[in-house]
Amino acid sequence: MEDLQADLLTNGLTVSTAPDKGRCLLTTKDFSPGEVIISQEPYVSVPNNSAVHSRCEGCFRSHNLKKCSACHVVWYCGSTCQKSDWKLHRVECNALSRLEKERQNSLTPSIRLMVKLYMRRNLQSEKIMPTTTRDNYNLVDALVSHITEIDEKQLVLYAQMANLVNLILQWPDVNIKEIAENFSKLACNAHTICDAELRPLGTGLYPVISIINHSCLPNSVLVFEERLAVVRAVQHIPKGTEVLISYIETAGSTITRQKTLKEQYLFACTCPRCMRMGQYDDIRESAILEGYRCKDDRCNGFLLRDSEDRGFICQQCGLVRNKEEIKKLASELKPLSDKATMSSSSHYLEAISIYKMIEKLQTKLFHPFSINLMRTREDILKFGNGGYAFGSAYGLIGGNHLSLSDFDGDERLESSFGILQINHSSVSNGVYPGFHPLLGLQFYTCGKLEWLLGETEDAVKSLTKAADILQITHGTNTSFMKELLLKLEEARAEVAYKQSSKGE
Repeated sequence: MEDLQADLLTNGLTVSTAPDKGRCLLTTKDFSPGEVIISQEPYVSVPNNSAVHSRCEGCFRSHNLKKCSACHVVWYCGSTCQKSDWKLHRVECNALSRLEKERQNSLTPSIRLMVKLYMRRNLQSEKIMPTTTRDNYNLVDALVSHITEIDEKQLVLYAQMANLVNLILQWPDVNIKEIAENFSKLACNAHTICDAELRPLGTGLYPVISIINHSCLPNSVLVFEERLAVVRAVQHIPKGTEVLISYIETAGSTITRQKTLKEQYLFACTCPRCMRMGQYDDIRESAILEGYRCKDDRCNGFLLRDSEDRGFICQQCGLVRNKEEIKKLASELKPLSDKATMSSSSHYLEAISIYKMIEKLQTKLFHPFSINLMRTREDILKFGNGGYAFGSAYGLIGGNHLSLSDFDGDERLESSFGILQINHSSVSNGVYPGFHPLLGLQFYTCGKLEWLLGETEDAVKSLTKAADILQITHGTNTSFMKELLLKLEEARAEVAYKQSSKGE
């Protein structure tokens, strides 16, 4: 730990202990918005491979892949990634090759991550793989597991998974209990590795990054450059301040966020946003994000339950919405939502038709800036563009990841743009802070669609806003940012050309 402290001090950081939170990462110097606070390669990582989609084990890319000829489980994009992974994969390959085909097909990313964790630990202890202050098993050992707070059902599942890892390793004196506890550590500490547009690619364990605590009002953001985890400041962080990121999707009520954190990470958040629970601003935010709309379509007021529990009163215009009317709409939504889930896997046309019916009902039921309504509109975008995923890092709100080649007609393009504009308006209305990557990505997608529709001046405005945000969250040297800035330069040139042509 002393070596890690000395290493972190060179980056203007130190590990401390906070009451009720345990370890935390503090700054020993000021950090400016967009400045890299810390970065780390994963101790172990695995791509999200499936029967229909595979990624390179080294860089997580999905093109020009070749399967390992020995184990037939792992894929590589070329010799560079294969060679860099060989010391670890050589051991894993032998173990995977011994498995029956049926067991190979049932390997989950979590199982593979744990197998690689133990193999890397052994290779480092045998000096076959090097260790550094930020790359050693002692850092994994120091992670919190919350094992004593897990229910019996989850403990049994971890024990079963540990036995499968033992079966794969086939080592003498394997500690099943330790493996089970490490699965609990992974559940609390592993990160979803995403691309620049926050699409999930895989899972990685970053022991130093895991020291950083959560806040629903974070001062930093975690993004990935291939497998490298990079934490950047999104605001001025003075010396002596705790570095904070968000573990979850923050667009939700305090009750929803607290429930998610307790279920997934086994702690109660005490950030300033959560501590105002029950206060007027918190009640208003919750009613907007997860509540009902006013009876008057022209009113954007939020509704609160009346004292006699007969209905909900609009806090702006005073109209009362009958509880039975709300129950009726909710009962109509339930079977449609179930049907949409069943259709989503393959029947795109049927799915988009159902989601449009859901959107129509939700528009009558929920507040215009409702999270439920935003998610439905993103499902419409997804299935309306060939089933391409619009997911986010948190598995909730994205809407940013369409390819321009996915559109095949002006009507479809304008329809998608209309939905995105509505969602963008919702996202911009305080759901996210000013420098949030999802907000920047919404501006980016709006800009691309505006450009396609010939609205080049509006595209320049949207792309400029996107660049202003994403240069802070993503930096300026990634291929993604270079592409965005190039698009912005081209759009500006097009506007200048059109203006000069008018002048002539």
